[in-house]
Amino acid sequence: MTSQGQSLNSTLDDNCQENFRGTLLTIDSYLGDQDVERLKFLCRDSIALKNLEKCGSALDIFDYLMAEEQLSEEDPSFLAELLYIIKQKVLLRHLRYTKEQVEHWLPGRRKVSPFRNLLYELSEDISSENLKSMIFLLRESIPKVQMTSLSFLAYLEKQDKISEDNLTLLEDLCKKIVPNLMRKIDKYKREKASPFPRAPQVGAPPVAKETESLHQGEKELFPHSDINQLLEALPEVSWQDEHVQRNGDRATPVSVEMLGASVDTLTSETSTKETAVYRMDRKHRGLCVVVNNHSFTSLSKRPGTNKDAECLKRVFQWLGFSVRIYVNVTKGRLEEVLQQFQTHPGHADGDCFVFCVLTHGKFGAVYSSDGDLIPIRQIMSHFTAQQCPALAHKPKLFFIQACQGEEIQPSVSIEADAVNPEHVPPSLQDSVPVEADFLLGLATVPGYVSFRHVEEGSWYIQSLCNHLKDLVPRQEDILSILTAVNDDVSRQADKRGKKKQMPQPAFTLRKKVVFPVPQEELLL
Repeated sequence: MTSQGQSLNSTLDDNCQENFRGTLLTIDSYLGDQDVERLKFLCRDSIALKNLEKCGSALDIFDYLMAEEQLSEEDPSFLAELLYIIKQKVLLRHLRYTKEQVEHWLPGRRKVSPFRNLLYELSEDISSENLKSMIFLLRESIPKVQMTSLSFLAYLEKQDKISEDNLTLLEDLCKKIVPNLMRKIDKYKREKASPFPRAPQVGAPPVAKETESLHQGEKELFPHSDINQLLEALPEVSWQDEHVQRNGDRATPVSVEMLGASVDTLTSETSTKETAVYRMDRKHRGLCVVVNNHSFTSLSKRPGTNKDAECLKRVFQWLGFSVRIYVNVTKGRLEEVLQQFQTHPGHADGDCFVFCVLTHGKFGAVYSSDGDLIPIRQIMSHFTAQQCPALAHKPKLFFIQACQGEEIQPSVSIEADAVNPEHVPPSLQDSVPVEADFLLGLATVPGYVSFRHVEEGSWYIQSLCNHLKDLVPRQEDILSILTAVNDDVSRQADKRGKKKQMPQPAFTLRKKVVFPVPQEELLL
């Protein structure tokens, strides 16, 4: 071969490698901190532990896999397997795979060992409360550091307390705390002992063509304030607000006027008027960001919030979103996250954008983990059409579960309206929206607490997730779903029937938001 031909081949190889790295960079942009933890765990048999400990991002993991020749443009099957296992199936398209293709060849070509896969599956089913009980039983041999179910199992493995041939300790823990997990362990042992293992497939996998009751005193609230004060704290847009009136046991939202023209009253009855629907047929559904603040430098912890974060992740992944979760986010880190997603390339081909915040807060602002108040308006302003053109004319949904910490608010009787009567403004016709396509779902109206169970999560987020699961398959739009959430949460109460809650959506949507019905069933 001539030197000119060799040079041309070298250039083509470099370009291919550069394009593949660009693909990996795109995949990394959709993966959050929890995804990275999962990838590190699944790669414990493929990357030296000392190198894994240095990995701070998915890109670091990809680099090591490529160095070990376990990942390449010619054979990205290992990464496809990893993405499939961690339920980031929507990202398979970047590797030119479909979910069905991976499911077809995966049984005979697994690179993640059965033992590693077993531990990962077990970790997915070990709740925070289960984990706490397991750590309690092993307290003498477990370091007193915060652990996830994955890091707990990784520690047991590192200490040689469990292995692929020794599951005695794990079996004892599961029998005592989570007996239903024994089925997975028994299945693993049966398959391991089978004299007829599945024969591996020959050849590379196909590549797709272009293609309790309320725990005492756990509270969440926006303290008592005028409704206008809340709305002024919202994005640099004016908001259509809803005032909630009592109608027997039902909560009926009544919309205000926009641009001087009457808006159809929102009721629980189905409107006969045809309404336009936002487009939901682009290459992917969109991005969903979850900011989950559990621990703070100066405020109380928020037990139960991890349950909310996990439910949000499962529901929005089920709906087709790429979900990224950020834990205990400081003010500086929040700004970085907002800047990252303001300019995220994924918006161009996405249908929708979702941003969820689980934290402490008050009057239209939320607390960062280091104790700074961040106005909701400031968060949402990053995604206006001017600041984020790729999201123009697309629905942008924000859900806020915020609490005040330890401050105790007066109990609210069952008969009370959502807003303190002495502070109801004479009119809820607030300023006119100048920025369309936003929806803000607040866990509570101003002046009232919202409640969070320390094990089962908050009333609002749990109700939201359950109603999305139940009503999306019925082709209900998001406002109808939130009306059902209002009704559900308004009926809940503490043991004494005194503490009540009413969520409050505010929106400038121009069309209905109707999510396509997922093909898979969701189990919460």
